[in-house]
Amino acid sequence: MRKLEGKVAIVSGSGRGIGREIAIKLASEGASVVINDLDEGAANETLEVIRAAGGKALACIGSVTDADFGERFVATAVDGFGGLDIIVNNAGYTWDNVIQKMTDEQWEAILQVHLTAPFRILRAASEFIRSAAKKEAEAGQEVFRKVVNISSTSGVMGNAGQANYSAAKAGINGLTRALAKEWGRYKVNVNSVAFGLIKTRLTEAAADADASIDIEGRKIKVGVNPQVLKNAEALIPVGRAGTPEEAAGAVYLFCLPESNYISGQVLVCGGGRP
Repeated sequence: MRKLEGKVAIVSGSGRGIGREIAIKLASEGASVVINDLDEGAANETLEVIRAAGGKALACIGSVTDADFGERFVATAVDGFGGLDIIVNNAGYTWDNVIQKMTDEQWEAILQVHLTAPFRILRAASEFIRSAAKKEAEAGQEVFRKVVNISSTSGVMGNAGQANYSAAKAGINGLTRALAKEWGRYKVNVNSVAFGLIKTRLTEAAADADASIDIEGRKIKVGVNPQVLKNAEALIPVGRAGTPEEAAGAVYLFCLPESNYISGQVLVCGGGRP
C-alpha cells in the first residue's frame, strides 16, 4: 500500500519547478492532489502528468495573493475529494534588490506571496481541520494531518540583496512554530523545509542578462550570473545544486506517517550547506 493512500493534498505554485515535483510525488504515493498555478496551461500540464500515471488531481487556478484564494483552494479539496490532509505552501518568487534600491512594492509583494498568502490558506483550512479533528477524537481515532511550509536558507541565515525574501522566509518559519503549538491538539504536524540552491527557472544560469518572467503584470528578472552560480555550487558540500525532485523528497518526508511526532521544525535541504 502506498504511504499516502486516501490522503488529500493541496500544493500551491505546483504548475512548475519544485511545486510540480511535490505534487507529482504526493500523487505517486496515493494522495489526491489539488494543483495551483497562475498559469492555467502549466497547472493543466501537471494535472495531466498525474492523471496519466493513474493519480487523482484537480486544478485551482489563480493567484495565492487574492483575498479569497485560501477559501477557494480549500473548498476545491474538500468539495472535490471530500477532505484535506496535507497543505504545502510552496508558491512564490524572488524580486531582489539592495535595501537602498528596494521599493515598497518589492517589499510588500514578496511578503504578500510568501507570508500573507500561506497565513490566509491556513486560516481558511482551520474550520475544516478543527471540525474533522473533533469528530475523530469523539470516535477515538488519532488522525494526523500535515502542513509543510516552504522556506529558504535565506530565511535562516539571511542573504544580501534579499531583505524582502529573507524577512518573508524567516516569517514563515515563525508562523510554522506558532501553528505547531496551536494545532498540536488537532493532531496537525506543522513544519518548514528551507531550501538552499535548487535548480529551477529562477536560479539557472542566465544566458540572457535581461531574462524575466511575468508575475501579475510585473517583469521579474530571473537567472543567475554563471560565475556566481559556479561559485555558489562550489560552497555546497555535495558539490552541486539540488534538483526539484530532491527538493520534493524533503517535503515528502514531513508528509509521511513516520513523521507524526515531528512538529515545529525547520529542515534545511541544502546539500550540507547551512
